[in-house]
Amino acid sequence: MPKVTDYSAVTRFDSGDVIIKDGTGGTKKMTVANAAVEFAGLVSAINHRNVYRGKKLGSSVTAAQKTAIQNGTFDDLFIGDYWVISGVTWVIADMDYFYNCGDTAFTKHHLVIVPDRSLYDAQMNESDVTTGGYVGSKMYTENLETAKTTIKAAFGDMVLTHREYLTNAVTDGRPSACGWFDSTVELMNEIMVYGTYVFAPANNGDNIPKRFTVAKQQLALFALNPRAINNREKSWIWLRDVVSSTCFANVNGNGPANYYAASGSSGVRPYVTIG
Repeated sequence: MPKVTDYSAVTRFDSGDVIIKDGTGGTKKMTVANAAVEFAGLVSAINHRNVYRGKKLGSSVTAAQKTAIQNGTFDDLFIGDYWVISGVTWVIADMDYFYNCGDTAFTKHHLVIVPDRSLYDAQMNESDVTTGGYVGSKMYTENLETAKTTIKAAFGDMVLTHREYLTNAVTDGRPSACGWFDSTVELMNEIMVYGTYVFAPANNGDNIPKRFTVAKQQLALFALNPRAINNREKSWIWLRDVVSSTCFANVNGNGPANYYAASGSSGVRPYVTIG
């Protein structure tokens, strides 16, 4: 058998190329495509959130997958991986995103998952007002219930409750108060989607809007694969940020960050933490 140095040299891998793996399970081959993902995952458990794979994981969360989430190893789970459950595609958007956050620390290992598109259309409010902020909206009090039912049917007792800091008052079109609330299923905010506020009111030097949030960085899914923000099919979606006395933020189906009058009907694409 030739020495390794005797083989001709190349500078690129093809996805179907194989390498040899030797260990406790014996000597076996592996495609370089699979090896690349595995090598990244071996750096650390949390490094799984820095790798976009996009693999179908099945039609339900298996016992092994549940264990990998709960023990924080995230073994064989990566960003963009998804389950198709009752016709809905649920995508892994981040890992341990809320870990140690909240007025009571959230210390359960978890995934943040989102549907790949909106589940249905609904209003933020019946009229064009933002009174009471997100917490005071009809979306929060009533229109998320269908999503909660769908999510509970898909993930059962894996749905986790964490603490979120949410807007509950608006003055002159600007968020003026917020508080800690138990959270299971919520609309995303601008930061989770875009990585920054866009239309949410900013400090004008006289008034500091209440924009406190533990959802303070872009979800890994959208950072690694911006195409996941818009699929142009049911892609007009509500975000929970108050923009003015009449409007909330949303994602425009044509691509731009946008806002929309509260009484308009737009997509409900919530996130949920599971573990």
